[in-house]
Amino acid sequence: MLVLGIETSCDETGLALFDNEKGLLGHVLHSQVDLHEAYGGVVPELASRDHIRLILPLLESLFKKTGVKKEDVDAIAYTQGPGLSGALLVGSSLAEALAFALQIPTVPIHHLEGHLLAPLLEKDPPTFPFLALLVSGGHTQIIHVKKIGQYEIIGDTLDDAAGEAFDKTAQLLGLGYPGGLALSLLAEKGKPRFDLPRPLMHSKDLNFSFSGLKTAVLHLIRAQENLTDEIKADIAFAFQEAITDVLSKKCLAGLDQTYLKHLVVSGGVGANNQLREKLKTELSKKNYEVFFPRLEFCTDNGAMIAFAGAMRLETSLKRDLSFIVKPRWQLA
Repeated sequence: MLVLGIETSCDETGLALFDNEKGLLGHVLHSQVDLHEAYGGVVPELASRDHIRLILPLLESLFKKTGVKKEDVDAIAYTQGPGLSGALLVGSSLAEALAFALQIPTVPIHHLEGHLLAPLLEKDPPTFPFLALLVSGGHTQIIHVKKIGQYEIIGDTLDDAAGEAFDKTAQLLGLGYPGGLALSLLAEKGKPRFDLPRPLMHSKDLNFSFSGLKTAVLHLIRAQENLTDEIKADIAFAFQEAITDVLSKKCLAGLDQTYLKHLVVSGGVGANNQLREKLKTELSKKNYEVFFPRLEFCTDNGAMIAFAGAMRLETSLKRDLSFIVKPRWQLA
């Protein structure tokens, strides 16, 4: 079966082709970072218009790149939610229209399920069941992944997600948008000068809270007489150490509680080098294994949606013409 995957949940237009025998045939991606940079965040209306402008040229580019004809596609998977309503409508409309024209089924996919399954695209994938840390701009969750479609959220954020805390802290340091990557790069130049709180790190549950950490950074910045580049780097270092300490500690606790041996890390913050190294070091001490998607599949992309669609072909096929999008959609 050859599956076309379409991802348009926010500010990236991603398409991919996945064959359940040959694997990933190819993918294309357009990021809207430059478009939204002037506004310091994603503008939903602009995001939707950019998806409309680029999705068909990208689709043609994908077919040309892979040598696949649209008539060869057996099913189309698309992100149904969660995400921005207008952006979701662009991808779902194209998927359903093309599927109707080709008389093939569609597979609506939960965006977070795509992220959870992204590490399974690698050469050495984890096996079910496993524990997952889903860590992005909108979500920070620890999930017991039992099998395809069976997910139990055992830890969640009570306020800001980790990625949101990265971006807001970057704004406080004047690093622009998107700030997460810029903050991580700045932290590499920093030294262990400041000590910031590790919220809920020693709580008995697996929940997270990062709004207090962001506030602590604000107070620390205001306490500086002269906010030099060196001090900014040291604050970024302290922030990154605090947040990765919490994430790694909670993951270890989750593995201990569930008696699972494999941890999957996915989502945009999963690309953070410090988090990756810290998890590898800490988990190896207890003979746990950690799995990451390649860096290009940490952020939103069509490959993870195509793969999730291929995994769900037998259980989620849709052949009628009706469709809806789900901007708010709980994974569990």
